[in-house]
Amino acid sequence: MATQAKKPRRTAERILEVTLDLFNRFGEPNVSTTLISAELNISPGNLYYHYPAKDELINSLFDRYERALNDLLHAADNVRNVEDAWLFFHMLFELIWQYRFLYRDLNDLLSKNRRLETHFQFVLKNKSRAVQSVLDGMSRGNAIRIDSREAEPVATSMVVVLTYWLSYEYVRDPRRALEPESAGAAMMRGAFHVLSLLMPYLEPAQKEHLLGLVGNYNAK
Repeated sequence: MATQAKKPRRTAERILEVTLDLFNRFGEPNVSTTLISAELNISPGNLYYHYPAKDELINSLFDRYERALNDLLHAADNVRNVEDAWLFFHMLFELIWQYRFLYRDLNDLLSKNRRLETHFQFVLKNKSRAVQSVLDGMSRGNAIRIDSREAEPVATSMVVVLTYWLSYEYVRDPRRALEPESAGAAMMRGAFHVLSLLMPYLEPAQKEHLLGLVGNYNAK
């Protein structure tokens, strides 16, 4: 009986795993529930039993992303220097990459899904608070010198890059940008360009360290 009780949950999990893979590979607008069913080798009725509409698949995946993001953003409180910030933003980009369909098709998704439209406002606010926490921590750690009047627009610019970096990558190389083999380089470039907005404010040793981190990554 216990095994039978777990089976529906396992099927629901498998549906989400396959859906996420298909959305990431082809883009959410190009993936139908028929394609998902075929990929899973289950009937459309079985799929609809667990997720009666495509939006429910999208919302379930977004909920997972949002929970993981909120957990990760707490790490912003521990950032004190460039190396901490590099790791933090790289981890953020890894999570964004894992759910990259959300960012690849963000404007389209928001225009069609009221729940996502509402919840992405919270995502932006939470990202903004985390980035501001990074700036505060780096200031306390004497890694940057930034006037409080400049901190808010800089933080906003960092959030914009975080949010739209993958869209930029896709536009510059649509055939390969979002393929798995491109992940490492894309995330490195994203983390660097977010942190490059702090270049005018970094202490000289911290600036050199940032450039060194990027150089070491490029040399691999």
